Amino acid sequence: MHLFDPLRLRGLTLANRIVVSPMCQYSAEDGRATDWHLIHWGQMLLSGAGMFTIEATAVTPEGRITHGCLGLYDDATENALADRLARARRQAPPVAVAIQLAHAGRKGSSARPWEGGAAIPADKGGWTTVAPSPVPHAEGEPSPLALDAAGLDGVREAFVAAALRAESIGVDAIELHMAHGYLLHEFLSPIANRRADAYGGAFANRVRFPLQVFDAVRAAWPDDRPLGVRVSATDWVEGGWAPDDAVELAKCLEARGCDWIDVSAGGVSPAQRIPAPTPGIHVPFARVVRRATRMATMTVGLITEPQQAEAIVAAGDADMVALARAMLRDPRWPWRAAAALGGVVAGPPPYLRAVTKEMAGIFGDRRIAQR
Repeated sequence: MHLFDPLRLRGLTLANRIVVSPMCQYSAEDGRATDWHLIHWGQMLLSGAGMFTIEATAVTPEGRITHGCLGLYDDATENALADRLARARRQAPPVAVAIQLAHAGRKGSSARPWEGGAAIPADKGGWTTVAPSPVPHAEGEPSPLALDAAGLDGVREAFVAAALRAESIGVDAIELHMAHGYLLHEFLSPIANRRADAYGGAFANRVRFPLQVFDAVRAAWPDDRPLGVRVSATDWVEGGWAPDDAVELAKCLEARGCDWIDVSAGGVSPAQRIPAPTPGIHVPFARVVRRATRMATMTVGLITEPQQAEAIVAAGDADMVALARAMLRDPRWPWRAAAALGGVVAGPPPYLRAVTKEMAGIFGDRRIAQR
């Protein structure tokens, strides 16, 4: 059994290799967490996973994807997040909590997915987005504002400020979002980055700003707390960011003290051509990155069964398995995995009676008297 082995990341030890992936809820108010987050986070913290990751959290107001996206950029957003997170954690067994810090770049100012997801122009209640270059994400969308030197400094400082706020509210780990077509990925990809200065063109130039953001956050984040990165291994577009690029970026990050790479794919262009979805679609990318570095690696994407997750970790294809939609469908997925694989998870006392004969032992030796 490998999925239920502990994993140490700097001063943080995960009880198992199951991670709740960051999942946008689009349910914030002006960037502030709401009671929806309290309910959602509570479910995930009771899941038995080794680590729960708070959704992509914008470091500036214009860095939100939608009006409903979570933020951590002022006292109001910090206080709302701190309150809901603390209340949820008090009711749950001890679980590591990470937060994914993000900036949507040119994909910001969009409608919520269930409202169509289209870009919202400024005169319709949207905002002016920023990007490496004034190239819209999709044809017909407003052009973003290309970041100048002051803009780059501002974004980098915003990531640092959000990291400091995360520290103050007791978050255990940070994941920087460099994937899915958002701002830091936009710098990496020649599809979105058309700059002719030190931040565009050759690979070394395109990775420069994302690495500067990483360095700044690593310097500000406590040394004993882990810092990871989510990357898209490929743009799924000819001439775009490719797996070999992701490997080279991973090596750069490893040299700077990165603690894990969370390997996903796509998102930078509507022109992407994604193969027919198959279980564990991103696992081959994670395998390549893991074998090229000594960093812990996380994989995500259509992982639904305990035996599948166990096989991924046992084969050395990834050190952690992240689940998103599977956890929404079944917030007790780790319980089921523990029962299937002979593992143990942390369970809240009020739920001990839920254990069936087939699940015996998943809470260790804990017993409950019946009256």
